[in-house]
Amino acid sequence: MNKSGSKMELAPLQSLLDEGFWHKLTNLKLNSWGLDESAVPLTGFFAPCSHPQLSNHLTLLSESLPSESDEIPSSSSIHTNRNRCPVPGTLYNLNTMEGFNDLDEEKLLKEEAEKIWIDIHNGNIEKDCSRLLRFLLISFADLKKWEFYYRVAFPAIMLNPPATLVDLKPASQWLSLEEAKSLSIACNEWRNSTTTTGVPFFLVTIASNSNASLRPLNEWESCRQDNEKILFGFYDPCHSLKYPGWPLCNFLAFLYSRWNLETVHVFCYRESRGFADMKSSLVIEARISPQDWKDQNHVPQDIGWELYKRQKKTRSINLATSLDPTRLAESAADLNLKLMRWRALPSLNIDLLSETSCLLIGAGTLGCQVARTLMAWGVRKITLLDSGKVAISNPLRQSLYTLTDCGQDKATAAENSLRSIYPSVDAKGVVMSIPMPGHPVSSQEEKKIMDDCRQLQELVNSHDVIFLLTDTRESRWLPTLLCATANKITINAALGFESYLVMRHGTGPVSSSPEVTNELSSSLGNLSIGGKSGGQRLGCYFCNDVVAPVDSTANRTLDQQCTVTRPGVAPIAMYAPAEISGSNENLSADLPLGILPHQIRGSISQFSQMTLVGHASNSCTACSNIVVSEFQKNGMDFLMKAINHPTYLEDLTGLTELKNSANLFEPDWDYEDELDNDECAEI
Repeated sequence: MNKSGSKMELAPLQSLLDEGFWHKLTNLKLNSWGLDESAVPLTGFFAPCSHPQLSNHLTLLSESLPSESDEIPSSSSIHTNRNRCPVPGTLYNLNTMEGFNDLDEEKLLKEEAEKIWIDIHNGNIEKDCSRLLRFLLISFADLKKWEFYYRVAFPAIMLNPPATLVDLKPASQWLSLEEAKSLSIACNEWRNSTTTTGVPFFLVTIASNSNASLRPLNEWESCRQDNEKILFGFYDPCHSLKYPGWPLCNFLAFLYSRWNLETVHVFCYRESRGFADMKSSLVIEARISPQDWKDQNHVPQDIGWELYKRQKKTRSINLATSLDPTRLAESAADLNLKLMRWRALPSLNIDLLSETSCLLIGAGTLGCQVARTLMAWGVRKITLLDSGKVAISNPLRQSLYTLTDCGQDKATAAENSLRSIYPSVDAKGVVMSIPMPGHPVSSQEEKKIMDDCRQLQELVNSHDVIFLLTDTRESRWLPTLLCATANKITINAALGFESYLVMRHGTGPVSSSPEVTNELSSSLGNLSIGGKSGGQRLGCYFCNDVVAPVDSTANRTLDQQCTVTRPGVAPIAMYAPAEISGSNENLSADLPLGILPHQIRGSISQFSQMTLVGHASNSCTACSNIVVSEFQKNGMDFLMKAINHPTYLEDLTGLTELKNSANLFEPDWDYEDELDNDECAEI
């Protein structure tokens, strides 16, 4: 307790860090700061005490931090009001817990105290008195666990010896009734003005007629010449009637060092229900006589680390339990990608990935894993198309399904599974069959088949990247044709017993058409491993075939109808489609993710993998100019011919003529060197 004639004791200031502050810090750490540990400017907020039993804190909100594009807290986001007086601070956010623990705290505290000392002597305090309340925050953010460790300091210049308390009374007792009433009116006007409500230190002058007024610190010279009673006022966050608050420490240092005042009367301003309260406000008479302060280059000792439970210790807050699970999943989902940008891949465009829409045709073994890998790459718009149902044998190989999904449509079950993994994913399941060449339909079925064709075309046109992940060769034909026509990025994956193929299709033959608006496709479709390959288009899945796709499941045994593969083939192959897509959308001149292959062919019998380049064929049944042009010209009529007539595509592209020419070709064998029977060696 402060007693007359004793050294003055001050109530320490406490900090209060809002959850929004930590959320903003997390975003800045991941998206802007990365590994940077340099100082970050902060803005804290405090106000005079307004409760008889509770002191006010220095509060840090989301607005306390700079925006991602600003180096300092944006003034547009900081609105000064009577309950939020802004004060400057500094943040050091460390990358590791070891770095946090090893930080030289005393050195940092001294540096901040030096800033206050310099501001006192160069006149900056008169211009911006909030600098006397400068604070320091050091932190470490464990973003995997959503746990934050921190310490706060309020640097204070020590008075040696400490200030002596001469008198301490409530303002209502120290002032006359008229003076108290006039000062209350002046304080309310000061606090209600937008230009002064955020000014925490001020001068109080009381004229001989008891009229009181509040004036800024830079009017000290004129005030002292008026021969009026002068009090040195500040916003006191402390509620106690026995102790003034922490801001008085640096204020006394300023009054002595700047104006050479040894005996001062201080007005500790407090409020009640938003109005000046002279009963809780204090008037203190103090005597200041520090030694060795004449040398401005000599910085006095400093104190100021906040005590927690009366000890200087690290404080922590864990937000994982307080967050909504969906929101927590959203915040954590892109953690790996954002960490990539810190060091390994600074050019990674996460926004482009999240806006990319992907259509997965086939929700089986390949489709399930490709969908999950795409989400890991930050893709948030995924449509899965399949006509099958989840069989009891599927969950072992198809990672989106469990036994409880058996009997459900694969597309619907896959959509629900993606949402359970990441609730904010924009997933959609489409249950439909793909019309296929070599699978003739009756006239009664033609309308439904044409509707399916139109629906598939709409889906292709409305997505950025198309993945062909079906079981049969013929089911890939129509999507390939539609992608070539619309010039879409198309990635194809197929499995054999012990081999796999992953390839990205080249641009369509009409890629230069003004109707083509897909920026990703037009800029990336022709790229091979080393760029354009002689100006030729890259081929599609069907470009190396000399026969049109036909029904591959009719008159086949069960092992021939199913995709029978060694169990390890699918997991090995599954990485490539999504990786090629990720590379496609983050392409730059130096190919930061490595090469962008046209084809990847692998075999686990030899544990080998090759990257190949294949050019588009003029006789391709899916992407050649003649096929695409015929489809654009005749639309559904062309498709129905291709579906119902097995040889139509071969006749159209010239493959029939090619095969006939091959059959008529007679090789000219040279028999002159043929050995006689008696010249043969006997083994």
